This record gives sequence, structure tokens and C-alpha cells, in this order.
Amino acid sequence: MGNEQSETHGIEIEEKALEVRDFWSQHYAYVYDSENLTNLTVFVGESPTDGFLGTSQSPLEKYSKNLMVYRHPCILKYVSSWKKYSKCYLAVEEVTPLSQVLGTLNSFQILIGLHSIAKALYFLHEHAQSSHNNVCITSIYVTRDGSWKLGGMEYLCKYKELNSEYLHKTKISRYNKAVDPKEDTFIEKERQYLIDVYAFGVLVCELLKSKSSDEISTEFYEYCKKSLQHVDITQRPTFKAILEHDFFSHDFITIHNFLVELPLKSDTEKAQFFQQLVERLKCFDRTLVASLLSGLLLSRLVLLNTTAQKKLLPYLLAIQNDDTEVSSTQVLFSEDIFKKYLCPKLLEIFKVRDAQIRMVLLEHFPNFIHMFSEEELQSYILPELLVGIKDTNDTLVSVTLRTLADLIPILGAATVIGGKRAKLFHDGRPTQMERTLSKTIKTHFKNSVIPQDVPIDQLSLSNTVPRVTSVENVNVLPERPRPDGEEISIDEIEQSTDGDGDLEIWDEWDLNEGQNQLINTENNLSAGIQSKTSEKTSSKEPLDVKQFIRRSSIPDITELDIKNQRSSKSDDIDFFQDMEPVINTNNKYVVPEIGDKNVESKLAIQPNDTNEEGWGEEDW
Repeated sequence: MGNEQSETHGIEIEEKALEVRDFWSQHYAYVYDSENLTNLTVFVGESPTDGFLGTSQSPLEKYSKNLMVYRHPCILKYVSSWKKYSKCYLAVEEVTPLSQVLGTLNSFQILIGLHSIAKALYFLHEHAQSSHNNVCITSIYVTRDGSWKLGGMEYLCKYKELNSEYLHKTKISRYNKAVDPKEDTFIEKERQYLIDVYAFGVLVCELLKSKSSDEISTEFYEYCKKSLQHVDITQRPTFKAILEHDFFSHDFITIHNFLVELPLKSDTEKAQFFQQLVERLKCFDRTLVASLLSGLLLSRLVLLNTTAQKKLLPYLLAIQNDDTEVSSTQVLFSEDIFKKYLCPKLLEIFKVRDAQIRMVLLEHFPNFIHMFSEEELQSYILPELLVGIKDTNDTLVSVTLRTLADLIPILGAATVIGGKRAKLFHDGRPTQMERTLSKTIKTHFKNSVIPQDVPIDQLSLSNTVPRVTSVENVNVLPERPRPDGEEISIDEIEQSTDGDGDLEIWDEWDLNEGQNQLINTENNLSAGIQSKTSEKTSSKEPLDVKQFIRRSSIPDITELDIKNQRSSKSDDIDFFQDMEPVINTNNKYVVPEIGDKNVESKLAIQPNDTNEEGWGEEDW
């Protein structure tokens, strides 16, 4: 037993008790450290002054001592114990009393649990030469992975110390139904082990009573009732004989037992076992396999076994969907089962800093990456992967970088890469519109007749290239008031079409009603060409833009020079042409002589001998 200094540092015990017994209460507890959180179970009991069974120890202190001495995989795992003031504390692995979960267990789960308790009792009898003396439901606990652990060690006693007086003192506190009325005879005939054999028979009958409809359970139920509780104590078997019963020779029990004892098996036995394991597991319910065997199947020894990596893991770490490379008929678990039972264990394995185990997980990671939520990927897996890229193992770094690439479509590059990013690369591909427009230009010029006297470089694309977008797909917007003098572009002409593809073109003010005169372009592309247009066309053929050519909106660079600018008189429509006054320039003006001197006055009006109007362009 320890003292106050043996107390686990940083432990927090819940005030609400999970279970209350005569000598202690059971609580959940948590231990916080710098890296992770550890879940524990703590038993809290009073420390009496008169001792327990004539000793100076309390029941909980004796319980703690026996757990610390007798270590076995099927016995409750001891963590720490201490005293504080008048109370005693015992910290063990996180467990739940069997009585609280018994209603949720099926026959196979009870079968495996009973097998674990039988192995724990066999260890105590054969190796420790001790008797438990209180085998019952209240002495059994269940871990998070479903394993049964034997507890209630406060009445454990060595064979040499076990006598009738000891049994009488403890009889009042032990489970009454599990006490054999003839247990004093066991001591006299040196068959102390029969005390636990009888109690184990009672335990099996209580657990399998509700499962008697099951064929396997019924057979073992009858065996325990007749043999383990036989009137003749000489007919009662030992735990070694019990473990050899056909009930414990079931294939599922054999697989479970082999995985538990894997460190004791030879390489040949392991290779043969893993080659046939997938086919054997397919014979059982997948939920049962995942709930009871997932922890053992993902153990360190399994992940590092070469045969298991080839014959088991590709089917164990894959999901039943169309994306898996492995056939869905050979994959063991569906998405729901995998997410419920395997994902929590895989998150724990990712915390293991073992290069070989990490590379095995990352090899199959693309198969089950979508089973984790974004929060799990970002909070648990990504930090571990970022540690992996800093390792000196080049192979591990390479595999980790490939895995980070798989996380980018889910978490985004900003989360995976981090830091400041900028758009340093650009998409140099032509857009779809540009490719379509280029193809349309080539087709139009190929099928069109171009005047021979017009240079190719003066062709205006805005006047010759038809629109790519179909007129029927254009959304017509409400027309806004148009300022005077603003010209109508081809785009606006197409948008002015109604739902049937009809064009609504207004005639110019000075043109005849039945005919529209084409506007001459800056390069005289369509000079002299006229076409007749109807008031409305009912055809749904593509718009013929030659009927609505307008002045090019992209002039030649040389025309921007003021010297080369042409008079807009020939291009623009003069609406006041008919109102222009007519001035006769043939009239002669006589300048009278001033006095007798024939002197030309600078103020005299000189006749205009030229027909030029305005400023000439010679000086420019």
C-alpha cells in the first residue's frame, strides 16, 4: 500500500458515484497531462480503525494489495492507490460494472466474457495457488472494448491460509447464492479450488438463463448445472478441464484466444492463422466481430506482422463501396460499423510514434479517409501528419506528403499547408468563349464573299462576326432612354429580339419606309451594297448581321491623327440639309473708289476666288 505521495498527479474524480457497495463507491476519474487525457476508475472507501478480518487493513486496502500482486490480462489492471485523511483510494483502468451492461450483451459476448473469467481463475489456482472466494456478477467489470476483468479481490486468500474460520468470517459478506453449504468439506479434503468452481457454475447459470434458447448456451448451461454443482464433489471438474470444454472450443473463441495469446505463438502459427483469418471472420456477424475483435485485430503485433499486412489489413482497413480496390464481398465492415468501432481505435493508433505502424496506416489511409469527420481530420490526424514530415526517415516523410495531398480536397490547402499564400500561377488556357469565337470567325470568313478591293486588315470584326450566343437564350432587359446621337450596336440589336426570334428594327428618319439604306463603314466595306429588310422577320434562322452593319467601333490607329481625320459630313446624317440657305456666289460686288486716290483699303472685302470652305489642311 502507498501513502499520500503515491497519489496520481492531476487526477480529477467525479463526485457522482457509478456504483456504491458496502466497503467503497466507484467513480470515474480523469488524469490530465501535457499530451493526452487518461480515463480511469477510482474506488473510494473509508479506512476503519478496527481493520478487516483481524488485520490492520481495510477491505479496499486489501483489494488494492491483491491487484498489485496478482497481474494477469483477465484481472483488473492496477494503476495506483493512496490514502488521504480517513479515506482510501484505488485507481484502476476504466471499467464499468457488469451488472450495468449485461442487458446489452448477446450470447457470444457472454461466451467470451466467461472464457476470460475462467482463465483468470485458472491463473489464480494453478500459478498463484490462491482462491478468489467471491466469484459473482458484482466481482466482474467490463472495459471499453468489451473485455471482462475479474475484480473483487478483497476475499482472495492463499490455499495455505484458507481455513474454515476464514470462510465463516467472510461468509456474511460474500455472495450468498455462490456459497456452497459443504465448503468446509473442501478444506478437509484439500480441494480448496472447488469453492470457485461451484461459484463459477452459479455465475454461468445466472448469465445464460435468459439465453437458454441458444443451442450453444443451452449445452453449456446444462454442463455447469450438473457438473460444476454436482452433489459429489469428486465429480466436479477443475478449471483446466472447464477451459477444454467444447463450449470454449467454439471457432470464435479460438480466434479471440489466439489474438490474445499472439505473443506466445510462433511465426509459422501466425502465418497460418492470418492466411485463413478473413474467411473465418466472414462466418460471423460483422458487428460482433467489430465490437469484440477490432482492438485485437489492430494491435501492434498484428499491424507489424508481414502475413497480416498482406492477407488481413487490405480487407480490414477497407470499406464496402465501389471505390475500394478490394472486392466488396471480401471487405469485412460496412461504413456504419467501421465508423462506430474502428475509427476511435485508429485515432488512438495515430498517436503512436512508431515509424513502421505509421507507414502501415498511411498505406491504407485513402481507403478510410472519408470515414473521419473534418474536425477529426483537422484536430487529431493532421497534427500527427505534420510531425511525420519533420522526421529523418525519408520513406516516412514521402508517404506522409502523399497523405497530406489526399487531405487537401477535404480540408483545403490553407488548412493543410498554412502560412500566407498568393496566386503565383495563372491559367494560360484560352477561355471557351475565345475558342468558340475564333472558330466562328474562321467559318464565317470561309463562307462569306469578301469584296476584292477591301484589304483584309481593314475588316471590322464587330461588323462581320456573328454572335456566338443564340438569340433565343438572350435575356431581354427593359429598354432605357437612348441619348441622341448614340448608335445601336449589333449586340443591342440581337437583345431587342422577342421570344420568337423576330427583330424589331426602326427605320431611319430620312429613309424610305420599305427600304433601309446601309451605313457606310470607315473602310467602305459595304459601299454600294444595299439590302431590303422587312418590317419584322418571322424566321428563326440566325441573325444576318450584314443587314445591320454600323460604323466600326475600333478605328485604325492612323485615323486618330488629326491630319487623317475625315469630315464627318459624309458619314453622319444631316437632318437639317433641306433647311440650309442657298447663297449665290456669282454676284459681283463693286468697290467704289475713295476720292481720287487709288489706294486699296485693308478693310475692303475681297472676293473669294476659291471654293474651299473652312480651314485648309495644307498647313497641318
